[in-house]
Amino acid sequence: MRRSVIAGNWKMNLGFGEAADLVNSLTKLNYNTEQKDVIIAPSFVYLSELGKIAKDSNIKVYAQNFYYEDSGAFTGEVSIEMLKNIGVAGSIVGHSERRMIFHETDEVINKKIKAAVAHKFPVIFCVGETLEQRVAGVHEEVVTAQVGLGLEGISEKDMEIITIAYEPVWAIGTGKTASSDDAESMHKAIRNFLGKKYNKALADNVRILYGGSVKPENISELMAMENIDGALVGGASLKADSFAKIINY
Repeated sequence: MRRSVIAGNWKMNLGFGEAADLVNSLTKLNYNTEQKDVIIAPSFVYLSELGKIAKDSNIKVYAQNFYYEDSGAFTGEVSIEMLKNIGVAGSIVGHSERRMIFHETDEVINKKIKAAVAHKFPVIFCVGETLEQRVAGVHEEVVTAQVGLGLEGISEKDMEIITIAYEPVWAIGTGKTASSDDAESMHKAIRNFLGKKYNKALADNVRILYGGSVKPENISELMAMENIDGALVGGASLKADSFAKIINY
């Protein structure tokens, strides 16, 4: 049975006091730690201090991004080793905002995933289609192509550190959510693609999360789907009460 994952992507939000209060609240939560992983991804500048607060809990602290080189003249970038040195447990990679606002290509995302594999650094690898692509009926082709390009050169063994997150771009921060059936359909398509690229056993073990306006009101319905293993949560992860309800769906 696949362990579920509830991950909060804080994006560029919260002052330090708010962030510290939120982590303190989350560390006091009771949930089934044998069946569920809880992850938070704060801003870079808070990772070290929030990691100290979460250290003796089951909350894992992830980064929101990293660069694929180990060091060098890359002003403003942060390497995996730098993150590991301050106790960061993993990172999100390929989020649609990185793709669309910061123009990260599938090639760049693939380099980041290869770097993560080299450093044994777990990642949540994001994929998703735009509204125009869904309306045009090419959403499955677009998303499975993103999966394939991101995982180019990644072996079956390498996949042990990779979790996939399906986030329809049109549902992120808009209040719109893919129906549970639509989300399940895409998750199944991703799993089928992985079965063809690797094998069925691997596909059955890879965890695939849903992201896109996840909130307490829709988490149970989403998690009831066979191929949805968790959620990558945006705005609802910024408040302890709403994120707690999602964790304890």
